[in-house]
Amino acid sequence: MKIVYKNPGLERIASVANVILGLVIVTTFVLLYGFDEIPFELSARVLHNLQIIVFLLLLADKAGRFVNAVSKKAFLRAFWYEIPLLLLLLIVVFGVHRWFCVDRPGRAIMFALAVYLVLQVGLRLGRSCVNLAASGQNPAQSLILSFLVLILAGAGVLMLPRAHNLDRMSPVDALFTATSATCVTGLIVKDTGTDFSLGGQITILTLIQLGGLGIVMFGAVIALLLGQALSVRESVAMQDLLSAQTLGRIGRIIGFIFVATLLIEALGAISMVGMWKDVPAAMTERHQQWFSSIFHSISAFCNAGFSLFSRSLMDYADSWRVYGVICPLIVIGGLGFGVLYNLFDVTVDAIRRKIHARHRPLGGYETTSPRKIQLQTKIVLTTSVLLILFGAAILWLFERPMGSYPGHGGVGEAIFQSVTARTAGFNTLDIAAMTDAGKLVLIVLMFIGGSPGSSAGGIKTVTLAVILMTSYASLRKRPHVEIFKRSVPLTVVGRAITVGVLFAAVLLIITLGLCVTEHKNGFGMMDLLFEATSALGTVGLSTGITGSLTTMGKLIIIAAMLVGRLGPLTLLASLTYSIKPAVYEYPSEPLVVG
Repeated sequence: MKIVYKNPGLERIASVANVILGLVIVTTFVLLYGFDEIPFELSARVLHNLQIIVFLLLLADKAGRFVNAVSKKAFLRAFWYEIPLLLLLLIVVFGVHRWFCVDRPGRAIMFALAVYLVLQVGLRLGRSCVNLAASGQNPAQSLILSFLVLILAGAGVLMLPRAHNLDRMSPVDALFTATSATCVTGLIVKDTGTDFSLGGQITILTLIQLGGLGIVMFGAVIALLLGQALSVRESVAMQDLLSAQTLGRIGRIIGFIFVATLLIEALGAISMVGMWKDVPAAMTERHQQWFSSIFHSISAFCNAGFSLFSRSLMDYADSWRVYGVICPLIVIGGLGFGVLYNLFDVTVDAIRRKIHARHRPLGGYETTSPRKIQLQTKIVLTTSVLLILFGAAILWLFERPMGSYPGHGGVGEAIFQSVTARTAGFNTLDIAAMTDAGKLVLIVLMFIGGSPGSSAGGIKTVTLAVILMTSYASLRKRPHVEIFKRSVPLTVVGRAITVGVLFAAVLLIITLGLCVTEHKNGFGMMDLLFEATSALGTVGLSTGITGSLTTMGKLIIIAAMLVGRLGPLTLLASLTYSIKPAVYEYPSEPLVVG
């Protein structure tokens, strides 16, 4: 919702002042909670007083913008949430001495003020991301910028003394961890469960959630939750981000994504609570079990592969929850929200029609056509099932005779590894101990990845299906590419081939770079190719060489993870955004290929 102001110049000054105040808020929190001892000879009292001053300046800013607004009603509708927030803060301030039994009233007041300031920064940041995406600038560059800012901010937080349990966190290791979490990869150079404190683990979890769904998406969710309707330009920006087909359903799709994410992750966390006591002395405290459940549920659904355990899920290979909870979370998260929304829409429509049919008068009929499963959904579901089954069968055939599944039939482990290899990065067996044949199968699965519209990497399932069906159409001498009795447009075919070629080219460059930087470490070509594919596919599986990489090797993997999360085509689009399509066509001439 855009507010019109009487004096635009004054509003621009207020916007700059808001940015400065936001930076001051962030700085005070970093100094208060990021260090064991507050640096620069400052005291907590000074920083708290500074936060109070910032709070008063924010109130003055709101009052000034209210007076400057042309329509006072429009301003109040846009910032209606400020009133209940201020009321809650005032209740705490005046209630700690009268109505509440609090041992330290001052600390309670400052905590309430801190919550208010954090909400202010979060709301402004979320809305700014949506405005940036709808600014009319290069959308790919806006997406890249949001990821870079999130990664750098996360790396800065992880370097703070209270975020880790080490003597010192190097900038490269912090940047590597932040990139891996934001790009939902799961490759680690520091042990998540032991080298990071609870604050550091929460930071990693936040980066996973924001990076998995996208910070722009969270900004749109915040705007809709606050009752602020998206403008036409903002809706178009979100339509491009979500690859939605109908502009009018953007609000419903965003709402579905938000609710579905919370519901699925909550159900996953609840189902995993009893899992962590299966291993003796693993987690005895109830709050540890709950935090571990929440962490692994979000990590699995966002296809991140981060685990609080040094051996990932190898110690829990006998637990049914690994296959009955974590595995479905990975699959659902890798399908993409477009597919999930289509399945939800079709299901709800079918239920609604059955209810209406029971109460429909005799002779009545349904006036609207039923919702159908889209071609995208059919391709994603079919390709995903085939990849899981074929991957599991090949892994079982190659690894079982070599003893990778000792004492077990190995079917469950093979299915889980086939699922997680395409994007998630958890493992229930030692990857380094696998045969070269098994590693090659995992490399192929990591190269393919998940589905469009998800946080998964790789060339995506739909891209694979289009490329294969293009080859099939050529062999059958058909003029068009056909899938499920539908023709695929030539532009989509060209895009799929471009994605496959670019991904393979980038993978070759990354592997070549690692061969140069790691030649003194003595790593084999299979290990380097595996590491490069895992990073570019945002998977997170490793043969154990990640922590031993040189600084330059880590930087190459960081670049690979970022390219893999954004997609080579997105990066290419950001560079070719201003290039206009040609309005002419050269004469054709036959060629001999193959």
